[in-house]
Amino acid sequence: MKIEWVEVPGGTCRFGDDARPVQVGALLWTRTPITYAQLRGERGGGRGLHPVTGMTHAEATGIAQALGGRLPTSAEWEWMAGGTARRRWPWGDQDWTRELANLRDSGLDTTSPVDAHPAGATPEGLLDVAGNVWEWTARATMGSGVTLRGGSYASPVLYARTTFLNAAPAELTSPGIGLRVVRQP
Repeated sequence: MKIEWVEVPGGTCRFGDDARPVQVGALLWTRTPITYAQLRGERGGGRGLHPVTGMTHAEATGIAQALGGRLPTSAEWEWMAGGTARRRWPWGDQDWTRELANLRDSGLDTTSPVDAHPAGATPEGLLDVAGNVWEWTARATMGSGVTLRGGSYASPVLYARTTFLNAAPAELTSPGIGLRVVRQP
């Protein structure tokens, strides 16, 4: 499966709970979290269209570089997810339903194919920005932690909001953490 890149124009992200202005440049984003099909060339059934999981932050960074990009910063991720309108959810301000994202109350208890929730896409067409897997970012936190964004299949709905920040130890591997790659247009 080929990687599809989507351009998200730059602008001023009103970042975090305090809406601090952060300039973000235009970037190309992978349309979905990186899948097993994109990474290993798997096709058809199995887990091919599921997001790649179970990697440390260093491994995710290496994958992003091997694919010609990098991990996004937390501010870049928030800008992509919320846009100029600072949407509550990647799809807008409509409350979550099962058709929009794979979250804890979806009843799946595992990842789903990255194209399973097209109604939850951003206006630019990025899929699975909320739910399915947390996404590693390039932002380090105190200690050896790294910021995660987006929520996973095991997350309550609140965690999928565009401004919600989470963190995990950089050496953690989890079936609920994946990655999305960015690069310059």
